[in-house]
Amino acid sequence: MSAVRESRLQSQIDKIKEELISLGRLRPGSLSEQYNVCGKADCRCKGTPPKKHGPYYQLSFTRGGKSTTRFVRREHVTRIKEELRNYKRMQKLLDKWIELEMQLSEIRMAAAR
Repeated sequence: MSAVRESRLQSQIDKIKEELISLGRLRPGSLSEQYNVCGKADCRCKGTPPKKHGPYYQLSFTRGGKSTTRFVRREHVTRIKEELRNYKRMQKLLDKWIELEMQLSEIRMAAAR
């Protein structure tokens, strides 16, 4: 019974590895839309109701303990969103892989007793 379960877990791990390899480009962080008010007194952004300038896209992320924010050009938004999705998917796959490896380790330790 444990050999069947061990084989099933290993198969799931192998599928995760395959999916990780096929993910594509990765980028951590989050993307937000910003709308701004300018400094011109008679601009539409100060009207009633105000029509702010934008959207401007802003990418925020933390790497190596350092928080960073960057503006993203509109033509790059689709690609950035895909990279962010891939990164989140990678994190979920890694968490699942670790969970499965822990179960596999428990089975193997129990079999060694």
